[in-house]
Amino acid sequence: MAGTDDVAIVELGPADAQAGLALSTEAHWNQNEADWLTFLNHGIVYGVRSGNDLIATAALLPYSVGNAWISMVLVTARFQRRGIATRLVDACLDAAKMRKLTVWLDATPAGTAVYGPLGFTPTVELRRLRLAHPAPPAATLALSTGDLDELIARDRRAMGFDRGPLLRAFCDRAGSRLVSDGKAMALVRDGRVARQLGPLFADDTASALALVDAVAEAEARPLIIDAVHSQAAFVTGLTAAGWSIERPFQRMRFGRPTTQATEQAFAVAGPEFG
Repeated sequence: MAGTDDVAIVELGPADAQAGLALSTEAHWNQNEADWLTFLNHGIVYGVRSGNDLIATAALLPYSVGNAWISMVLVTARFQRRGIATRLVDACLDAAKMRKLTVWLDATPAGTAVYGPLGFTPTVELRRLRLAHPAPPAATLALSTGDLDELIARDRRAMGFDRGPLLRAFCDRAGSRLVSDGKAMALVRDGRVARQLGPLFADDTASALALVDAVAEAEARPLIIDAVHSQAAFVTGLTAAGWSIERPFQRMRFGRPTTQATEQAFAVAGPEFG
């Protein structure tokens, strides 16, 4: 496979979940098999094979009111820097154009340099933080089970479009927790190597930080959170509590916004889902 002219792009199905998981594991990403099945069952996933081996992927996950998310853009190490990822993203954009979808993604710094020339516009910035060894905070906050309808409503206000089916599916997964203290609420779910905390909504920064502390107290596994960078006091509070910043993400949009967001989350569901 010397270049991209002879690359055959194929559409993948649920039987490819384990092969996709092998790619994201090679990249040290946190997705598990359930995440891959979400894309394969509810989205459009393109791939490239070398012989019987899946060596590259990209996914388009439609949401509501003409919006979709691009993610899982992966190329195994020995086939990188051959233009394969760009070809796969182009396939996703073609599929979105046919369906008249505005496309979003969360890009690493390297990805930002690729997606900008393709016509993507930067929007909000994110910061991924990790808590490797959760430890009890100084004070305990009593948590109850959150209201899923409220989470969906707040997520709709923050995103500008509805992701109810996705959030309901997250909550239905084994090990997932939707927690609230009345002033803040968050979803916690399993990932391959760490628990993902988000989306997280709160009335104020202090309530958001108190909820994160309470979640950390109850969790034994490492935690990751993708915090909204403009929530500066929240990010500062996390680092003061022992969270380490791993990497930035830049949210980008291809196409015109379809609706206006009216609320800002403190943390998002993850770069693969938005």
